This record gives sequence, structure tokens and C-alpha cells, in this order.
Amino acid sequence: MTAKAVSAPLSRVRELIVVGVLALGFGLVGIDRFLISTLFPVIAKDLHLNYGDIGVIGGVLALAWGIAALFMGNMSDKIGRRRVLVGALIVFSLLIGASGLAGGLLALIAVRFFMGLADGAYTPVSIAATIDASPPRRHGLNVGIEQTMLPLFGLGLAPLLVAQLLHVVGWRMIFSIFTLPGLIVAFLLWRLLPAAVAPPADAPPRAGALADWKQVLGYRNIKIAMGMMLCWLTALITCATLLPSYLIDHLHLDAADMGRVMSAIGLGSVVGTLILPALSDRIGRRPVMVISAIGAALAMTMLTRAGADAAGLFWWLFAVNFFNNALITLTVGPISSESAPPHLIATASGVVIATGELLGGCLAPIIAGQVAQHWGIGHILWLPIIGLTVGVGLTLALKETLAPRAGNPP
Repeated sequence: MTAKAVSAPLSRVRELIVVGVLALGFGLVGIDRFLISTLFPVIAKDLHLNYGDIGVIGGVLALAWGIAALFMGNMSDKIGRRRVLVGALIVFSLLIGASGLAGGLLALIAVRFFMGLADGAYTPVSIAATIDASPPRRHGLNVGIEQTMLPLFGLGLAPLLVAQLLHVVGWRMIFSIFTLPGLIVAFLLWRLLPAAVAPPADAPPRAGALADWKQVLGYRNIKIAMGMMLCWLTALITCATLLPSYLIDHLHLDAADMGRVMSAIGLGSVVGTLILPALSDRIGRRPVMVISAIGAALAMTMLTRAGADAAGLFWWLFAVNFFNNALITLTVGPISSESAPPHLIATASGVVIATGELLGGCLAPIIAGQVAQHWGIGHILWLPIIGLTVGVGLTLALKETLAPRAGNPP
């Protein structure tokens, strides 16, 4: 057996390990971000919060997420992925425990803001690190695997776990459970990732962040992706932040049924993110994006008509997120990375994520919270319906980014 024959499987094994650990880290980011959503009805009662307050808490984390994604994505293109990823993991692991110490609205807002900075730093850089570790023919599959863990952990398992833990411990103690896993993943990434990623031989001399942002904004698909990300996150964050209150206060479901329905966000996202980005490796990014946008918009419309039927709510919410999370994954992953130069893929992803977070992630829950406060919680789902409908039109304007399969290196 030749040396080349021996090294090939080892390279594939290392690819799987790196993608797996990055995925675990992103799963913890998901818990970090969405654990609080399922706890909101309990926290709101304890800290005397209203719907507007809940929207602000969700929005401030997204604001910080977008700021960090914009700057830290570009920084990782210069200093390497490892330092940014490990630092982000350590910070948000320590801060998730601090969420349980908050004694009022302002303290909770402050903790969530700094958590958002760490989460936002991890997101585009982990996507770029996944792309770095993957051959082009597995970009969709591997980014899908990595992105799957956020909804699986944060939106699928966390609501089920929280619903059970609340019977035995208080909401403050629940936050502290997740500190140690993040520190372990930080150590593993420090050992696995290189200190820096060498730039391609034909890459131009590195410019400042402003020049890098200007360069990636020159690509048509990046500008379209920014608009699409706004649409997808408007749907996701509005539902993840205020749907528990919608289910309990408007539809009068009990806490157990609410937890089961909310788990559909995570479970639908996991299945869709595993299947649809991998499918896009074969048939193209644009066809999958168009079909998924139409599917998400139709399913969200049907969700508003499901009434208090817990089973119906579960399956329509499952369908919304089956399509919507695949849209998010393809937008920030393959479409952004394949539309920009190789040495700016984290910058491109960061710009797209920042736009979605600052507008969709930040403003959408604040607007939805005010709608709920002044006109009733029953009206909040119209905002994601409008966003997804606009998103359908944007997907039609995309240019295909998948190279012909024969041209992809092994």
C-alpha cells in the first residue's frame, strides 16, 4: 500500500473530527441562544417582564451577534480561526451561567448582550473553519452537519429538557448546567485547529476591514444573501422568542404541550438542514433555495390556521423550520463562501449574518413584542409570513454558485 493510499482515509477522518467538534460548539451556541426562550414564561413571571421586555431581550442578543459576526469574521480571515473560536467558546460558556444570576430586566439585557458578542463571533468563523476542512463537493453536507447542531441542541432538545427540569430545579440553576461542556469543546478546538490558515498563493495583499467589506459587497449574490438572511431570521427569531407565550397565553396550551410543540422548531430544522444542503451539492443551490422558500412561506401560513391543535401546530412548525433552517444554512454557508474569494469567506459570511441579525434578529422580536403588547399576542405570526414571502422573490434573483460536479476536486 502506498503512502498516498494511507493518507487519504486519515484526511477524511480528520475532516469528520474537525467538523464534528465544530458542530458540537455550534450546538452549545444554540443552547446559549434559545434556552432562554422556553424559560421566558417562567422568567417573565418571576422578574415581572411583559411581552415588550421579552422582545427587547431577544433583540439585544441579536444586535450583539450581528456586530460580532461582522468584525470577528473579518478578523479570523487575518489571524486564523482558532483564536477567535476558542475565545468565543470560553466567554459564552462562562456567561450562560451568569444568566441565572440576573435579578431584573437590565441585568438580563446586559448579560445577553455580551453573550451575543461571543455567539456572533463563533458563528461565521465556525462556518469558515468547516469550509476550510471540507472539499468543495462536501461543502453543503458538512456545513449542514455543523449548522444542524444549533437547532438540534437549542431548539429541539432544550425545550424538552427544560420542560422536565422545571419540575425539579428553578430556572436559574438550569443555566449553570451548560458551562462545563463549552469549556471542554474550547479545549478540543485548540488542539485540533491550526493556529492560522495560510492564504492562497494568488491572494492579493491583505487590506483593512473596510476594504474587505467593500470587496465582498461587490458580488451580487452577497447583497441578495443579506436580504434573504433578514427574511429567514425574522421568521426564526420571532417564533423562537415569542411563540412559547403565543402558545400558552393565546392558544392556552399547558407547559408540557408548549414544550412539545416548540421542539418542532429544532427537530424540523435538524432534518431539513441534513437533507436539503446535501441535496444542493447534487442539484444546485438555487433550486433548493427556491423550493425551500416557497415551502416555508406556505407552512407558516398554515401554522396560523392550526388553532389549539397541538399535533397540527407541531407538524406545521416542523415544516416551517425544515425549510427555513436549510435556507439559513445555505445562505450563510455555501452561497456566501462560493460567491466570494477564498481568502474572504468568513468576511462574506459575517456580512450576511450581521445584516440578518441586526435587522431580522434584532428588530423583528422587538417589533413583534410591541405588536403583542399593544394589539395582542395572536398577531405576531404575520411578521414572519411577510418576511418569508419577500424571501421567495429574493431566491429567484440568485445566481447559481455550485461548480459543475466534474470540476470539483475530490
